[in-house]
Amino acid sequence: MAQPEYPRGILQVTGDDRISFLQNLVTNDISSTGLHYTALLTPQGKFFADFFVLVREGDILIDVADTLQPSLLSRLSMYRLRAKVDIAPMECPVNCGLGPVPEGAFQDPRTPAMGWRAYGVQDSDVIDWQALRVAHIIPETGIELEPDRFILEMGFERLNGVDFKKGCYVGQEIVARMKHKTNLRKGLCQVKVSGITSPGTTIIANEKSAGVIYTQHDGLALAYLRFDRITDQMTAGDAIVTV
Repeated sequence: MAQPEYPRGILQVTGDDRISFLQNLVTNDISSTGLHYTALLTPQGKFFADFFVLVREGDILIDVADTLQPSLLSRLSMYRLRAKVDIAPMECPVNCGLGPVPEGAFQDPRTPAMGWRAYGVQDSDVIDWQALRVAHIIPETGIELEPDRFILEMGFERLNGVDFKKGCYVGQEIVARMKHKTNLRKGLCQVKVSGITSPGTTIIANEKSAGVIYTQHDGLALAYLRFDRITDQMTAGDAIVTV
């Protein structure tokens, strides 16, 4: 087992309305038991937080980036109104690993390439999660996943993070419109990087801004690009960037 790449926080949701409460808010269908990947959006359909939802008998655990735990708790509490739910932080170690899924653990719902997740156990093996994220184009909260991004641009459909048949949720109309009525003009891509650059550097193509470079590993990187400005050879600082 290994720790996730970034610290995680756990929220525990209890109460008779716990499933229907979350089902009406988040982008994915979380009505069945097990581990789901999903997001909470703003009413304008933009990214607020992504997280894993573990539905089990008696309660629901929300596994979210530690930095987003307070704001997610506040936002969910705002939506609670008269729903019979209680939401509170919970001490619960989160561990991850690769290979066969151990008893009591859950395969990462985004892709099997990211292994599995376990709750309530602790170990200290080291896994290069950053390399796996770059290889499989997995965005991370606070890095590629920034406020005001649209989740379809960040690959949430490919990562099993959105359900188009479940019905209404916060921001659903915007997501549905982007899915069915528009062609995405921007998005998260894997690029090759030759040279030295740093995360957050603007990618330049034909003397215009074409995107931003993010997580890098072994000559590859994740980049948020404008598709209409991609050229055969772009730059990010002193580095050459190619798709």
